[in-house]
Amino acid sequence: MFAGRQNELKRLEGLYDSGKFECVILHGRQRVGKTALLREFTKNKKALYFAAQETSDRENLDSLARCFEMFVSEKGADQESETRYYDEVFERVSVLAREKRLIMIIDDYQFLSAANRDISELICKQIDKRLTKTQLMLIICGSSETIMESEALGYESPFHGRRTAQITLRPFTFFEVKRHYSDFSPFDIAVIYGVTGGIPRYLALMDPEQPVEDNINRAFFDTSSYLFEEPANFLRRLVRDPMYYNAVLRAIALGQTKNSEISSTVGLETSACTAYLKNLITHGLVSKHTPVTEKAGKKTVYEIEDSMFRFWYRFVPDNMSLIKSGMSDRIWRNVAKGIPSYMQKVFEDICRQWIVQRNENGRLPVKLVEIGRWWGVDPVLKNEATLPIIAYADDKHALFGDCVWSNEPVGVSALSSLDERSRLFRYPNRYLFLFSSSGFSEECADAARRIGANLVMFE
Repeated sequence: MFAGRQNELKRLEGLYDSGKFECVILHGRQRVGKTALLREFTKNKKALYFAAQETSDRENLDSLARCFEMFVSEKGADQESETRYYDEVFERVSVLAREKRLIMIIDDYQFLSAANRDISELICKQIDKRLTKTQLMLIICGSSETIMESEALGYESPFHGRRTAQITLRPFTFFEVKRHYSDFSPFDIAVIYGVTGGIPRYLALMDPEQPVEDNINRAFFDTSSYLFEEPANFLRRLVRDPMYYNAVLRAIALGQTKNSEISSTVGLETSACTAYLKNLITHGLVSKHTPVTEKAGKKTVYEIEDSMFRFWYRFVPDNMSLIKSGMSDRIWRNVAKGIPSYMQKVFEDICRQWIVQRNENGRLPVKLVEIGRWWGVDPVLKNEATLPIIAYADDKHALFGDCVWSNEPVGVSALSSLDERSRLFRYPNRYLFLFSSSGFSEECADAARRIGANLVMFE
């Protein structure tokens, strides 16, 4: 069942309705739902769909030619194609698209580009020579951010100046997951969001008829399950030797977030570790963060961007022997102990999404221009301090937020701590937001009313 992506569908429909030549670049990480979006968009439309394969250029050309023959023939392609050049295919496509609207999709473009380094230049020459005079809607779709940037998105890419639109498909936010997977309780949805990262392919593995515990056990801690080998398979498609990449991801998942900490844990020189981190960032698996008040490069920390990877590297390696022995009950006892600390980070992400959403809808006290996090040294207490949410509107107005994932109502001490940390910053107008997964004590609610703080109950 297709769910969500209404904004993307609306964008594609608008481009389709233009009736003129369009060149759309659609990109996003693997499993994020690009192909499903294209299937939904092309329902009841004339569309030539070609999925490139990780094979030779000759085989991809033959496959494209066969796709075209099947598209134009109701009986399908009953003989081998004699097409020798891509130009021939695009010339025939251009003839079809002169008189009527036609969609041509090239999916998994990274494979086509890897097999033929000149393919982007070739397509762009066809755009200039023939296709702009037609009603063709050409959609180039790919998942390798490196290749898509160099071949289709970057300023120096051949498609620069020729593409008419680009769409980045991102994982679902928590609120999108909640909207489309409402059979689960909000609390369970948060946990499921936390272990799947909002990736549609992973979300589809979750059964609302089963408890969250059973879903996680079945998806991660069974040697025959899809997600048990997903990170390894994912990495093998991105890098040649995944050994050190695995070690770097494992170190980050266990809380080593600075370059020096990661390199020491993994046993690499800092410069070598930087190269691995840079590559993981390029592929969207790791992100680099700086406190919102600091210049880029200062106090940098690294985090696993993909929540499924974060969960997998946090819990699967530690339980590998038990997994291979089939002891799922013992595994969950081990995992359950670490879920609250794991979900704290997920809950902070969810709360930032809430702030972003409210800010976009104009439902906050001020219009924020930057939203982020802060960490540093408290000059009064002389210890490390953090603020999961800090955002500002101008040099006089700022919002400060803290998030508590707990089974118990949040007490007044959490609000007092948030108030004290907000005073580390010189903003005359401070707006306090305290988030809780399990409500607030009466004492905390009374204190919030006195100081004008906002208490947000997760539901």
